[in-house]
Amino acid sequence: MPSFLRKPKVLIAAGAAVLVLAGGAVAAYLVATKKPGDVINTGVEFTEPPPTETVPEPEPERPKRPRTVNWPRYGYTLQHTRNFQPRRPLNGPWRKAWVHQVGALTEFPPVIWKGRIFHLIDDGLLVAVRAANGRRIWKRHVGTLAASSPAVDDRSVYVVLLERAKGSGRGRVVALRQRDGRIRWSKDLPSRAESSPLVIGGRLYFGSEDGTVYALDKRTGREIWTYRANGAVKGSPTYSDGKLYFGNYGGDVQAIRASDGKLVWRNGAGVANFYATAAVAYGRVYIGNTDGRLYSFSARSGALAWARQTGGYVYSSAAVHTVPKVGPTVFVGSYDGRFYAFDARTGATRWTHDAGGKISGSPTVVGNTVYFANLAKRETVGLNTRTGRRVFHRSTGSFDPIVTDGEKLYLTGSSSLTALRQVSERHR
Repeated sequence: MPSFLRKPKVLIAAGAAVLVLAGGAVAAYLVATKKPGDVINTGVEFTEPPPTETVPEPEPERPKRPRTVNWPRYGYTLQHTRNFQPRRPLNGPWRKAWVHQVGALTEFPPVIWKGRIFHLIDDGLLVAVRAANGRRIWKRHVGTLAASSPAVDDRSVYVVLLERAKGSGRGRVVALRQRDGRIRWSKDLPSRAESSPLVIGGRLYFGSEDGTVYALDKRTGREIWTYRANGAVKGSPTYSDGKLYFGNYGGDVQAIRASDGKLVWRNGAGVANFYATAAVAYGRVYIGNTDGRLYSFSARSGALAWARQTGGYVYSSAAVHTVPKVGPTVFVGSYDGRFYAFDARTGATRWTHDAGGKISGSPTVVGNTVYFANLAKRETVGLNTRTGRRVFHRSTGSFDPIVTDGEKLYLTGSSSLTALRQVSERHR
């Protein structure tokens, strides 16, 4: 069972202070009290989005077949904003196109590259299927336990594993030839790893449970540099403006240089565990914590802007979107059974949705709909990003909800992948 499903030990330090290290300057912020709650620090910089961002134009009466797009990594963008805005609306209604069943748990979503879908199953099986019909192209067992999404580029698929062999307690990172699944290179790790890899240029970045963040040559697996955090790095490193952002199981959020792994800043919040992958947008870093809060930090300095308390663990990685007529918004689910939309600048609540069951995985925005999976109810729900009104429901789902290639939605179930095709007006 992947480690994040085990109940974590939550530590809240009374009167703990945040130390922000940036360019040698040290600033202190009061973060935690005896009872965790909301925190607001006004004056932290925020970059407003361009005023030209608009919703897609209405679909013409006789639409051309939409061009498919790639979804090459966990969270879609390098900034892990989990936000895809299609050229033409993808609002449904939806019809099942195909279902691909697997024999083990599927926690994390697949990635997509030029009509091929690559899905890493929790038992260490990597599967390649055709997006058009769901038919399997190839499969390969690369380990015995996994809890991450692959990354893909023109030549290779990259996977990070919790265990390379059953009971070994040690992980592995593997690069496979995209065309046929042949292993290009493999590197054993001294600890388990469940950090979805990030490919930028010729490098592969990921974290591990012993707190090591790796930068490897993606062609050979050669180690370029490592950085050691003071706790397990579970989330995928997030890239923005030459820096990698991530939290760890020591209660820190940090930024390091992608070029050489040198520390830029570290926010020693001293709270609980950061399992979630960070999202970077508007000059801020957004990341959930097992103390029940969603945090917003300055991407430049690490200064705490705000923290909002939910009623349960926030394993969910945030999705970020500038909602038309509303503004910059952060979406996240909580173990308290509610789904939240927060003002990205201030942390004020825009709306909440009572899901009626704990939410563990991360949401995804497609157009004007934000999707999330309900772990307790085993369902996937889509809400209008502006109002929170339910506009989509499928009785399949567990952790992360959907990815898309701009034509279909690919829904991750507890042990399946389902393709949904949008029904045109003339076929309704």
